[in-house]
Amino acid sequence: MSEKEKNRRNNQKKCNLQKRLIDYVVYAYNHYAVQIIKIPEQLPGTKAEKHTSSQILRSGTSSAGGYGN
Repeated sequence: MSEKEKNRRNNQKKCNLQKRLIDYVVYAYNHYAVQIIKIPEQLPGTKAEKHTSSQILRSGTSSAGGYGN
């Protein structure tokens, strides 16, 4: 096998690994976000809990927006 062919195969392996990692991160994030969304639903409706719920939702679901950067 030529050196060029070896390099091409190594690059393919790296791309496949990167794709698998991205797929896993997207899956894990979606699962995590669903769990985060359930937390505020369990809190009572006082003013403090509403504020805390809002903070939990914003911080717990904001990571996907910056993922591509």
